[in-house]
Amino acid sequence: MVSVVQNVAIDCADAYGLARFWSGVTGRPVDPDARPGDPATQVLLAQGPALYFNQVPEAKTVKNRIHLCLRPETSREQEVDRLLGLGAVLVADRRNPDGSGWAVLADPEGNEFCVLRSESDKAAMDS
Repeated sequence: MVSVVQNVAIDCADAYGLARFWSGVTGRPVDPDARPGDPATQVLLAQGPALYFNQVPEAKTVKNRIHLCLRPETSREQEVDRLLGLGAVLVADRRNPDGSGWAVLADPEGNEFCVLRSESDKAAMDS
């Protein structure tokens, strides 16, 4: 017997607002029954577990112990720019001059996540 990951739970101050940000990141819709002010909602991903947003009273105070790593369909640089436009903040730039590495961003509530190289970025490095 095994367990299946149902969702990745993300504590936040504004469940609906943060779900809307992650909906923009992933291109997947917020639960159609969700409304502003709801204490919990989710974004159903095309594959894998849902992103579940749970409103909590306390603010984020330290670095995440678990985080999402995103592999964009476009180049890493284009995706970082797009996500910054959605409201993310660059936390740490781990990109290297040779094209390897990643960028660490934070969502509007400070939850860190990484943007990795795309498959096309990796292929360009290998050729």
